[in-house]
Amino acid sequence: MGRIVEPFNPNERLLERILSKENLGTAWKRVKANHGAPGVDGIAIEQFPDHTRPLWAGIRKSLLAGTYQPSPVRRVEIPKPTGGTRPLGIPTVLDRLIQQAIAQVLSPIFDPTFSDSSFGFRPGRSAHHAVYKAREYIREGYRIAVDMDLSKFFDTVNHDALMHRVTRKVRDKRVLRLIGKYLRAGVMVQGRLQETRLGVPQGGPLSPLLANIIPSPNTSAAG
Repeated sequence: MGRIVEPFNPNERLLERILSKENLGTAWKRVKANHGAPGVDGIAIEQFPDHTRPLWAGIRKSLLAGTYQPSPVRRVEIPKPTGGTRPLGIPTVLDRLIQQAIAQVLSPIFDPTFSDSSFGFRPGRSAHHAVYKAREYIREGYRIAVDMDLSKFFDTVNHDALMHRVTRKVRDKRVLRLIGKYLRAGVMVQGRLQETRLGVPQGGPLSPLLANIIPSPNTSAAG
């Protein structure tokens, strides 16, 4: 009898797609365009290519082997227009690059499952589109708007609940482990490392996508 060959599932080799030269090239352009401050390693955007190029083969090998360990994010407090501050986590440039590469591959998988009325942190959507949608509702005769905000939402995301939803669509266990490592990488606050048992740090390219996955009612669909 011939050997039974199971159908190829591209979802099982997502890490290779994430680390492809083309995807990383696109990710670097976006990270570079966003500028941003250095992370805990002190390496700035301008320094990153020359510093990382000779190390990249080893970094890629560790990512594929599952031994790569993300650096903690650097915590800063950003003033809010309404008063007070909100915490912002600044990953290293290397981790911003890897997170951006992950987000680019996962976004087409998850984005179609999100509500058509969701406009935050989604490709091809912005606050302007939300305004246009509100105008449509007004033309339809609606006159009441409800303004709500989830206090400290990013800081209170349950890791187990989030990963449960991600697992339903992502089959590559290496990618799942890497995302888990980013969630648990910790934050540096005034030179001291703090564990991150809850939340997704605001400031990383992957965080907006992960935050959108949590409230999505349709992510339980088979991938």
